Amino acid sequence: MRANGIRQKWDRGEAVINGWLGIPSAFSAELMAHQGWGSLTVDCQHGLIDYAMATHMLQAISTTDVTPMVRVPWCEPGIVMKMLDAGAYGIICPMINTRAEAEALVSYARYAPMGQRSFGPIRASVYGGSDYGSKANQEILIFAMTETAQAVANIEEIMSVEGLDGVYVGPADLSLSMGFTPGMDPTEPKVVGAIDTIIDAGKKHGKHVGQHCGSPEYAKSLIAKGMDWVTLLGDGRLLTSAAAQILSEMGTVPTGPKSSAY
Repeated sequence: MRANGIRQKWDRGEAVINGWLGIPSAFSAELMAHQGWGSLTVDCQHGLIDYAMATHMLQAISTTDVTPMVRVPWCEPGIVMKMLDAGAYGIICPMINTRAEAEALVSYARYAPMGQRSFGPIRASVYGGSDYGSKANQEILIFAMTETAQAVANIEEIMSVEGLDGVYVGPADLSLSMGFTPGMDPTEPKVVGAIDTIIDAGKKHGKHVGQHCGSPEYAKSLIAKGMDWVTLLGDGRLLTSAAAQILSEMGTVPTGPKSSAY
């Protein structure tokens, strides 16, 4: 089976820089994949992407060595299994707040005896290899999103779930659940403290921790604390920020020479 590039980087002690795809386009996914991200996540929760388009985007990513991930809309067995069958090498699942929910997520994503994933890797075996079925449980990554105060309170139990590779912090919802304005790169002491608690729990249980970030500086600060998988912005934000920067640099566009009236 094709090796999971994220796991390979972790084995070398490297942090992985993840890109984010919310625009429903195979071409934009291909463009992003050729920029050198360690992994790319197709966002089927808040991105404007359905299953068919997600499959096309996974195919576009596979023109490179970038590891393809998918954030599913919810912890529901059908969509988890379909995205893995389509070739996702990892799943991020939103709003996992308890040990029971984390256990359910793992069961949907792992073949027996570890879970109840149905066997039918229609594209996954093309991308991963003919031995996909026997090795998928070892290569596929499963991340539970920790994005509420309840999840933080239950983090020790969530982290202890066998077959769960780690958690992914959703800073906007986490801030919102704690009574603060939602957004990336939180600085409120209570939210920062909660993130530190998550990182410490990951170290204790030997699990990986990731987070969505709005700036390289913030991402680097999280890596320094012990995170090993960070996301920077997303395709839509990168597009709009680059366009805004160019237009800002242009300033007031001078008018051309006036023609003489005859």
